[in-house]
Amino acid sequence: LGLSVLFVVELQTKKQLMLSRLRSPSVSIAGRHVGARSVTTTQIGGYEVYDHSFDAVVIGAGGAGLRAAAGLVSHGLNTACITKVFPTRSHTVAAQGGINGALANMTEDDWRWHAYDTVKGADWLGDQDAIQHMCRLAPEVILELESFGLPFSRTPEGKIYQRAFGGQSLKFGKGGQAYRCAAAADRTGHAILHTLYGMALKFDCLFFVEYFAMDLIMSDDGRCLGCIAMCMEDGSIHRFGAHSTIVATGGFGRAYQSCTSAHTCTGDGSAMATRAGLPMQDLEFVQFHPTGIFPAGCLLTEGCRGEGGILRNSEGEPFMARYAPTAKDLASRDVVSRAMTLEIREGRGVGPNKDHIYLHLDHLPPETLAERLPGISETAKIFAGVDVTKEPAPVLPTVHYNMGGIPTNWKTQVVKDEQSTIVPGLLAAGESGCASVHGANRLGANSLLDLVVFGRQAADTTAELVKPNSPPVKLPEKAGEKSIARMDKIRNSKGPLPTADLRRELQVSMQKYAPVYRNADDLKKGKDVIVEIMKKYKDVGIKDRTMVWNTDLIETLELENLINQAAQEMYAAEARQESRGAHAHENFPDRDDKKWMKHTLSYLDSTYVEDAKVVLKYRAVIDQPLDKEMHHVPPAKRVY
Repeated sequence: LGLSVLFVVELQTKKQLMLSRLRSPSVSIAGRHVGARSVTTTQIGGYEVYDHSFDAVVIGAGGAGLRAAAGLVSHGLNTACITKVFPTRSHTVAAQGGINGALANMTEDDWRWHAYDTVKGADWLGDQDAIQHMCRLAPEVILELESFGLPFSRTPEGKIYQRAFGGQSLKFGKGGQAYRCAAAADRTGHAILHTLYGMALKFDCLFFVEYFAMDLIMSDDGRCLGCIAMCMEDGSIHRFGAHSTIVATGGFGRAYQSCTSAHTCTGDGSAMATRAGLPMQDLEFVQFHPTGIFPAGCLLTEGCRGEGGILRNSEGEPFMARYAPTAKDLASRDVVSRAMTLEIREGRGVGPNKDHIYLHLDHLPPETLAERLPGISETAKIFAGVDVTKEPAPVLPTVHYNMGGIPTNWKTQVVKDEQSTIVPGLLAAGESGCASVHGANRLGANSLLDLVVFGRQAADTTAELVKPNSPPVKLPEKAGEKSIARMDKIRNSKGPLPTADLRRELQVSMQKYAPVYRNADDLKKGKDVIVEIMKKYKDVGIKDRTMVWNTDLIETLELENLINQAAQEMYAAEARQESRGAHAHENFPDRDDKKWMKHTLSYLDSTYVEDAKVVLKYRAVIDQPLDKEMHHVPPAKRVY
């Protein structure tokens, strides 16, 4: 009993400390004044709303969000990081393969070769200024991560170990396979996330953990003033005023039935931007990772093939040699996924129904697997019942990554139209942003690089525009009123349709009508189906009316975000009459640079999905680099 009382007292003391920290007028660290914090309350729509003021707010605590947060606090900015899961549970934790950078630890290398591979991988839809910025900074940010304490795997000489990865070459595609992917075994994302969380805490970033961001707060003149969020633990509503708001909420992989994404990947930040009247860019480009475990969909990293793994069909043939004679199993991901799909279509799949492919690692030394791919061996055992040292793993292409997102310039500032007009006060980084370094197809291990480079850039851009201890942003009195009314309406909805049923319908439809290989009939039908799903959202009903940990409510809000993004993807895909990168169109099998070398901008013409129609516009690809350090890469036929 005594111990129980002590535990309760300790919990209450911790809670009081936390509240006093939230309300303390100022905080000083190592003699450095880092700004005033205050919490005030107001009543909106029958709910008590807590108001917070910060120099900068980061929405999302994955790799990009944490790197932005760590950068902001190191610049002395008073920073809040809002996240719907504990930071180290963000989906970056699942990234396995590594992070690309021309460190030249294994062979000679040059960041310009990396940039060339990235432009080619993007099928010439990537913006070359942003690609130059990312690849040039890559060696610096990797060494910076090492200095933060990231435990990279090592070569015998003690250098950072780099493995071969898909689409990576030397000497502008003429020098053979590059070893450019810096790795921490097969848990690189896990290592990065924990390292960056430690860096954000080292200074004084205030984390609002298990807070669900509902909407951006915009001024009448189009400036972003912050965001409104709900604390899931107690249902309280919070408005965050900030001079700079950085969206880093990840992708929307959960719009599909089979994907490698966590259940939290529901495109929340992107949908918030759409509801604020801003466009999405290039949502039709969805990457299918070649090796998701069949049938669970869990990821087996490209590092498996980088370490020497081989894909074989039912005849035991290493078939990639037919599709990519030079790169073979390490061709670009879209190329490998399509090759696997064709093998299955032509009757050379494996298993009782001939509906998947085998990934062989059983020819590799068991000690190599134990050292370089320990997580993979475990995953294959759990989800496929396979011992990879003795037998092949069953795999199938699985939705993995969204190349598109909120359009930004290379400095991560969000742009809102064909003229690249900047939205003041709003930035985006990581998978939710679209700089666009990945264009029509992302190269493996460029995503962790994207997170770190553009997370850091978001902090640096903010530091240029916002001074520490800036006067608080004045929020309009009723800011967020519409968001609260919407949440209240959904919390009290009594419709006949359960959230899970509509979500399943969406996921099955996306899997069926916007798969690896697309065709005009399916995409046209997919548009009609998605319009019906949008309209059905008004018929959703939930059972839980409470405010404390109402997962029913949160999942219904997440479903709206998924529908919001999926609708734009389907419309953009149907409109793009060519094949480019991950968008493989059977009716238009060739790339059409004359008509289609342009970014899609998609909008919803109404705030909420049940009333909205998708509107498409286009903006030019930036085909020139930032400066003379890199040459323009002209379009060419993309072969591996």
